[in-house]
Amino acid sequence: MNYFLKANKNLLTYSLIILIIIPIFGINFFISFLGNILLLLFLIPLLLVILVFIGFNSYKSKINSCNNCGAVSLGLSETCMNCGANLENINNKNQFNERPSESTIEVDAEEVK
Repeated sequence: MNYFLKANKNLLTYSLIILIIIPIFGINFFISFLGNILLLLFLIPLLLVILVFIGFNSYKSKINSCNNCGAVSLGLSETCMNCGANLENINNKNQFNERPSESTIEVDAEEVK
């Protein structure tokens, strides 16, 4: 019997705690407590996914590519690291103050024979 108590000390401790808590607070408290824990286990990964998505969009908005050579930069410098072209023109093109007719590309259809 002494060996059984030593081997299952955690099980015995948790069983006694549950048998003491349920009569004091009731079964409704115990069920709501377990439900809240399961809800947190579901919502924490969802919150982390949302934070990663927001961080990715923030990172993506800072990336610029050079019109001259095609190199990618994080927008920390004003000139391209590869060819030395001015990257400020790229930032001006990304703003929303332009008229749509200036940024629209017109395409003429041709029949291929």
